[in-house]
Amino acid sequence: MKPVYLQLSEAVEKLPCGASHFWGNPDLPSEYDYPVYLDEKGNERPYVFICQINLEEVAPYDVDNVLPHGGMLLFFAKIDTYLGDYISDDIIGGVISDTSAVKVLHFPSCKNLREVVYMNGESCRTVPHELKIDFHADLMHVSDEHALLAHPTYRPWENWDAPYEDWMILLQVDSFEGKDFQLNLMDVGVLDFLISPSDLKQHSFDNVRAIVLSS
Repeated sequence: MKPVYLQLSEAVEKLPCGASHFWGNPDLPSEYDYPVYLDEKGNERPYVFICQINLEEVAPYDVDNVLPHGGMLLFFAKIDTYLGDYISDDIIGGVISDTSAVKVLHFPSCKNLREVVYMNGESCRTVPHELKIDFHADLMHVSDEHALLAHPTYRPWENWDAPYEDWMILLQVDSFEGKDFQLNLMDVGVLDFLISPSDLKQHSFDNVRAIVLSS
């Protein structure tokens, strides 16, 4: 399966609603609130919004026709600690997580979306500024190894542990830094969102899990 690589760059101006972007705030339908979870102390915490992918923009590069070719995919994860914002025992590590560690949302249309900012009382959560995403079929065009449908390059063994042996990487996020953030995934590693082949074929994203692998 051929990966689709993500090239990130600073946006010259605010990107339109529904455009692919990294960081910033997600664009969600009116009936959806910002995704949250309860931490080990029972406190509500927001997932970190990683990126949203406009699937029409990806379609020309998805040569194997694996992903939906319309709508939006949004990726969230418990990676506060890797951004240096929040220290918790409840983090994604070197073993495959349960489904609560990440959240992947798929909306069949990019219409009628609006930007959603997580509010804690009257305060807005501080997030890194959004980055524009361009897609490429070749790794030589990008500086970091962010990729949809990535090959398991960082996996130090032949396969994933049972019962996930045949699972695929839906999205790989590389360690990198910018003007207002530093994402260091377990000693400059990668975060892999994993999905079963059957779920991917059915475009079902409710059972996605994750693992962090160090380089």
